Amino acid sequence: MPGQNKVTGVVLAGGQASRMNFQDKGLIELHGRALISYALAAMSPLVDELLISANRNQESYSQYGYPVISDNLQGFNGPLAGILAAMKQARHPILLVMPCDAPLMQTAHLQSILLGLNDNTDIATATDGNRLHPVFLAIRTQLHGSLESYLQKGERKLSNWLLEHRVTEINFSGKPELFINLNTPAELAELEKKISQN
Repeated sequence: MPGQNKVTGVVLAGGQASRMNFQDKGLIELHGRALISYALAAMSPLVDELLISANRNQESYSQYGYPVISDNLQGFNGPLAGILAAMKQARHPILLVMPCDAPLMQTAHLQSILLGLNDNTDIATATDGNRLHPVFLAIRTQLHGSLESYLQKGERKLSNWLLEHRVTEINFSGKPELFINLNTPAELAELEKKISQN
């Protein structure tokens, strides 16, 4: 791992999920398993501490055996608020981040992002070759002050905040399916069908 530093991981499950009929996406099942369980399984081999960021149903998430943290800001402020809360809570200098609704992302892919964080960079994030997927990232927790200032200005766009720092892009252009995230019941049904056919 980068510089032999220990790593904290966080799975972001704090969204409002308006397009999923306001269901809690991390607890929705895909092939009999809650979506959060896929993310936890992918991340747990890489980290020394693992957190779940959730703003509701904390009791359900706590059953997975990891600390559950909530945003310190009022309302649903997007992924940056969850990332900030995790940066402040993390015991280690590097934070590995992924959302709860990307069940095809595997440990090896997350490891590639983590390894992209070197001495010359502050943040490593994923790209599919056409656009960034900035909720998949490895980040130095010492940046929490910068992120907090950005949020206090009313900003919410993660990709704009990344522009303020030294970023390495990890290219997954041959594997766009990794970034399938499940925003609607139709997308969930489609992925269920696809997995069943394989």
